[in-house]
Formats: sequence, C-alpha cells, structure tokens
Amino acid sequence: MIGKCTILIFFLTLISFNLTVNAQYIQFEHEGINRQYIYYEPLELDEQKPLVFVMHGFTGDASGIKNYSGMNQIADQYGFAVCYPRGTTDSDGNRFWNVGYAFHEDETVNDVGFLTELATYLQNNYGLNPDFTFATGMSNGGEMCYMLACQANDTFKAVAPVAGMILQDILDDCQDSNPIPLFEIHGSQDDVTPISGDPNNNDGWGAYPSIPFTINYFSEKNECSTLQTETLPDIDPSDGSYVVSEKHLNGINNNEVWYYEIIGGGHDWPGAWGNMDINAGEEAWLFFQKYIDDILSSSSYSFLEKNIHIFPNPTNGLIHIESNNQFEFFEITLYNALGKTIKINLSNESIDLSDISSGIYFLSIRTSKGMITKKIMKF
Repeated sequence: MIGKCTILIFFLTLISFNLTVNAQYIQFEHEGINRQYIYYEPLELDEQKPLVFVMHGFTGDASGIKNYSGMNQIADQYGFAVCYPRGTTDSDGNRFWNVGYAFHEDETVNDVGFLTELATYLQNNYGLNPDFTFATGMSNGGEMCYMLACQANDTFKAVAPVAGMILQDILDDCQDSNPIPLFEIHGSQDDVTPISGDPNNNDGWGAYPSIPFTINYFSEKNECSTLQTETLPDIDPSDGSYVVSEKHLNGINNNEVWYYEIIGGGHDWPGAWGNMDINAGEEAWLFFQKYIDDILSSSSYSFLEKNIHIFPNPTNGLIHIESNNQFEFFEITLYNALGKTIKINLSNESIDLSDISSGIYFLSIRTSKGMITKKIMKF
C-alpha cells in the first residue's frame, strides 16, 4: 500500500510539473495559426525597457533554449525582458523556423510576420521600447536572426546569431535593406553549419556562403571602417577551445559587426556546452547594450528626443508634431499594435486620428537628423 501511495504521489507530482511547463506557453494567433511563446520580465526592468527574442534551433523548442541559454538569469542581472517564441512543426514533425531550407520548399508559414507582430504586441502590452528590440538564437534560430536582419530591421534593431548562417537566397534579397548591427558566434569545427559554408548545397540545407564572407558582407553593408582583433582569455583550457574576437567598427550610425570564432568549437551554445570561456547569451546582451548606449549617447537621438514633441498625447483625434525647424522631415509613418501601417494625412504637421480605433499606436519619424519612434495613445 505504501508503495502504491508513493507511486501515486509521484505521478501527481509529474502531472503537476507538466501542467506548469505547459502553462508557460502563451497563445498568439497569427494568420489563422495558433502560435505560442514564453515571456519573462525581471522584477527590475531597466528604464529603457529593452526586449530580446531568443529562438531555438531546428527540432528544438522554446522551453529548451530558455533553460540552456540562461537568459532569464541574464535578464535578472541586466534588466531586459525576454521572449522565447516557438516555431511550428514541419511535415516530419520537427519544430523549425521557416528560413527556406531546401527540404522545406513546401512550407509556407510566415515566421517573419509572426515575430514582428509578436514584438509589436509585447511592446504595446508591456510598455517595452520599440527602439530597443533585439534577436538572438541558436542554429536555425540564428538563421532566423539573419532573415530578420534583412527583412524586419525596422522592428529588430540588432541581431546576434549563434552557430547560424544566412542562406544565399536571403542574402541575394538583402541588398536594399537597411544596415543593422550584427554579432555572430561560431565554432571553427562546426560540423552542422561548417564555417566554410556550403555554396553547392552538399549537405541539403540549401546553399550558403562561408561565415567570414557573411561577416565581411554585413561589415561592408554597415560601412564599417575599422577592424579590431584579439584573442580572448582562455578561462577554461579543459574545454579544448578558445575565442578569437573580430570587431568591425565605426559604421553607419556607429553600427558595429562582431564575430567571435570559437577555435576548436563545434555546433555549440558557448557557456552551456562546448566552449566555456564565454557565455553566449551574456555576450549577445552586452552587444545589444552597447547599441543602446551608443544610441542614447548619440547627439542625433538626443537632439530629436528634445526637439520633436507630439501633443496632445493621449488624444481623441488631432495630434500635432512640433519641431524647431532645424531639420527636415522625410517620412512619417503610423503603425498599429500589430505593426501594420495605418494610412494618415499629414497637414501642417498635424494628423487627424479621429477615424481610427482607440488603442496604442507608434509614430515613426524619419528626418534629416535620423529616426525616432513615439508612442501615441488614442482614446
């Protein structure tokens, strides 16, 4: 009898644990598909309210990368919100991000649309900063980062792929996109995503260039003018690897492109397995933090923040954009909470919002001095 009670308690505990794990996932419908994600916000959120997306690899899951990346603990330390989105499953039952693998030619799920709409929803729902939303991810999740860098750089301001690559088809369509900061961490002995690339698609994922070529491409895209290299301290000699840092600096808007080559490293998330000299999640955050610091310290951002005023805000109809005429307005775009553009008529630096629904909106203002985003409440 005691044995049966013990077994019963074990199964009840297991059921309770499974319910807790499942309860972590929050539902989000996108284009008729029920998507899921895990959201974490530290008790002390930094005043800039940054948001980091962390994406799992092929056949992985959001709960898995949440655990091995340790990003919740890093978020507690540095004060940023974290979203772990969940990919869908392919015809073989493998969870994935639809970056266009050669064997996924029949997959049509729009992951770029899902991630951008989810980012805007979280910004709106939790008061997070649309100017400081970033993405990192492992392997297939890292490849999704490259896709976001080319196709959703208005939403994701910098990306940090780990053990990822950019498929040639995505790279070919990236020419006209805006440059953003990028940071790749990659093992020299990666046998899943070889550092030398696979231009002839010998491995079946699809054709992709080498990692050094990719880094140079994004360095040139960002017009970086300075190269800085160093070998980082080999803190754990027993892991059989060490890190060589390559930083491309002084790009457009002070953008930077970083590359950490893990000499002797494999298809790893450093700090969880493989190389233990660095923590990939923390390194990604420090890269994003530098972007935030550079933006906040830049004279153009501070200038726009001080010299562009939106009033009244909240509003029940008309809003006015006031400036001191020291710069030229190039483009003013209004987005709703799902990131969709709302048609507006601008007259004498005033916009009539009387015909749109109540809610939170974002006004993106591109000027001769740079770009800034303002949140607007319509009641």
